[in-house]
Order: sequence, then structure tokens, then C-alpha cells
Amino acid sequence: MNHSRRRHLPADTDTIAAQAEGYLRAQAHYDEARTEAEALCSRMPWMTTAQAEDFTRHYVDHRLVLVRVMLSATVARAGELRQEYEGRYLHLRRDLLRRHAAGVSVALASAAALHTAAWFWLR
Repeated sequence: MNHSRRRHLPADTDTIAAQAEGYLRAQAHYDEARTEAEALCSRMPWMTTAQAEDFTRHYVDHRLVLVRVMLSATVARAGELRQEYEGRYLHLRRDLLRRHAAGVSVALASAAALHTAAWFWLR
């Protein structure tokens, strides 16, 4: 979706879009896990239909738990990185402001010194 178009959507629409995207991603993980489980079951022809269904259910449940854990860890790390980068950005911004203030101070002091020297020289 184009980000410029998305900015103009009402907040409720953004929320609905985010929920729909989350649902579709969850469904994709479920479908992928089910396909993998069925592929594994096909390599074990000695399993009964009930055993294969039970195995598939357990495999899908396990994979979904792993995905949730992985996504939670990713979200937590993203939050940590955001705090680190915001802290670093604040530090850099303050440092840049200090340098600009020092540069302006030097420029003003130089201008004042030149003005004073010119005043004494032309006097």
C-alpha cells in the first residue's frame, strides 16, 4: 500500500487495515505450518489417518507458538533498538546544537573584534 495514500485514511480505517493484515499474516503462518505437517505425514505412510491428523494438529500448534515467541522477541528487540537510537539521536542533536552555538559565538566574537580593530584603526 502506498504510504502517502495511507496517511490520509481515518484512524479507524488504519486500525481495521492493521487488524486485517495481522489476520492474513496469522492465516499464512497457519497454512504454511499445516502444509509442512501434511508433507511430513506423507513421508510416514504407516501412520493412520487419526494419527496423521493428531500429528498435524500438534505440529501446527507448536509452530504457531514458536512464531508468537519469535514475533514477541522481535517486537521487544525493536523497542530496545528504538530506545537506543532515540537516545543516540538526542545526544547527536544536542552535540550539533552545541557546535553550532560555539560556531556562532566564534563568528560573533570575530566580528566584534574586527569591528573594534577597524574602529581603532580608522579613528
